[in-house]
Amino acid sequence: MPQSASPTYLRLQEYIRRRMRMSHIYQPLMLMELLGRRSPAPARDIARRILGEDTSQIDYYTERVKRMVGRVLTGNGVTTYGNGSYTLIGAEELSDAERDELLKLCRERLDTFQSQRGDEVFAHRSRNRTAISGSIRYQVLTRAKGRCECCGAHEYQRALEVDHIIPKSQDGPDEISNYQALCFRCNAGKRDTDDTDFRPILASYKHREAGCVFCELERSSRVLLENELAICIADAYPVTEGHSLVIPRRHVADGLELHQPEWNAVVALLKKRKEELGKADKSISGWNVGLNSGEAAGQTVFHAHWHLIPRREGDCEQPKGGVRGVIPEHQAY
Repeated sequence: MPQSASPTYLRLQEYIRRRMRMSHIYQPLMLMELLGRRSPAPARDIARRILGEDTSQIDYYTERVKRMVGRVLTGNGVTTYGNGSYTLIGAEELSDAERDELLKLCRERLDTFQSQRGDEVFAHRSRNRTAISGSIRYQVLTRAKGRCECCGAHEYQRALEVDHIIPKSQDGPDEISNYQALCFRCNAGKRDTDDTDFRPILASYKHREAGCVFCELERSSRVLLENELAICIADAYPVTEGHSLVIPRRHVADGLELHQPEWNAVVALLKKRKEELGKADKSISGWNVGLNSGEAAGQTVFHAHWHLIPRREGDCEQPKGGVRGVIPEHQAY
């Protein structure tokens, strides 16, 4: 501490040590930028300071260097690569004046390109999409247990990004069930190589079948919970009190044929209904979750649906085996 501390020093010291409440790295970085200069700091300069600490951005552009620009320059005999570093071939022959001239030439090419392309230069990062809020990002990463849903890498191993399963370029919705957690490598690979036309999948969500009792439930007062792709109702013939059904809105017979966003929507309602029932009835001590897929498996309504069945101590004589009881003689083991 300085021998003769100014009031400003003491005020800032007290704020940084005791009153600063951090939910991210932004406050100290902004203060560091302001403290490091004797003039006001433009917001863009503060943003650059923050960007320099953003490891997910650094990881993203490290991959871009390796996969794209580094590969192109090395392929054209301009650079070499080894031990994680790039070397400019013949750099030792350049004079300071030659380096300055080449830097100026690069700057001219860069300025011309940016003036011609405008905001499209970084469209691969923005894609004209609405920014995903912190709360939605938290929900997606929590649902994925902090791991890439493609390769399984943990967020401590590789920066995770929230990706549209059906891309925005294919009119994918900004809905929680259409988001997945991907590490930057898997997300980059998906963008660069996946040319699937997702539009038929998006259109299929609207498919309903005339005469289907479950398709007709969407506007029914029986609906207890719902999201954009699924609904939850009480079973009309309950096995136990609280027995509920979770049903995808799209008419599809086999529940194992759902698209990934529909799986997300169904699981979300199963969890929410389980939580509701558990809070309302403390006698519930277990659950059966089941899907009947096909007539031989007992399916009678050929619109996929999941049974959520609360269980209580003593609700049957022999609970051991659970869902194995679909074939009674094989329930016990």
